[in-house]
Amino acid sequence: MKFLSWNVNGLRACLQKGFTDFFESMDADFFCLQETKLQAGQVDVLYEGYEQYWNYAEKKGYSGTAVFTRHTPMSVRMGMGREEHDKEGRVITLEYENFYLITVYTPNSQNELARLPYRMSWEEEFRSFVGELDKSKPVIICGDLNVAHKEIDLKNPKTNQKNAGFTIEERNKFTDLLDAGFTDTYRYFNPEMTGAYTWWSYRFRAREKNAGWRIDYFLISNRLENKLLSAGIHNEVYGSDHCPVECELDL
Repeated sequence: MKFLSWNVNGLRACLQKGFTDFFESMDADFFCLQETKLQAGQVDVLYEGYEQYWNYAEKKGYSGTAVFTRHTPMSVRMGMGREEHDKEGRVITLEYENFYLITVYTPNSQNELARLPYRMSWEEEFRSFVGELDKSKPVIICGDLNVAHKEIDLKNPKTNQKNAGFTIEERNKFTDLLDAGFTDTYRYFNPEMTGAYTWWSYRFRAREKNAGWRIDYFLISNRLENKLLSAGIHNEVYGSDHCPVECELDL
């Protein structure tokens, strides 16, 4: 099965920049989106053979997630069941016979780390949420997790250690999630790869210089490692300040 994930940074804009061509060319089983920035009815996207599920933020033009799937789920869950965390449309969980698929858009800690305390609360709740699911069947997590885990996951680690996305607090929470029984699929295949990024600032010609961050992931329950076929980054694809990431599993 082929899984794709992409923070589109506004689907309406991305649709004008080749989204449909890329979507169709990938021929994926699952295509997950983050930061759709939509409300219900604002776009009409129909792809033959795909069901679609949307989780919208209460705030207009903000956050939001979606999943396009060729496989009818046993159940669909929006959010984590925590009111304080479920107003921004950040989580969708699809249940299948042999696994759960979660797409997630993790909150950004923002300038001057204004939202770091909230982010720490979110991280604890999310780890608990996926941990409970993992007790019953394996979990596949994809999305913009808004953290570069190691120094090799961003171009300029020394100058970003106190910036959102690379604080020691955020990086430690990511480590805690992995330690709870999950595998970073890209690092599974590419443990020492540098220059592999999924997000670039729109400023300073960052993408042209490949001065980026790897903050978009596929994580899988450790016991799915023997099902893992490939994991990749589509840094050739434009249309957003993020690029798509991919994972293939023999499920």
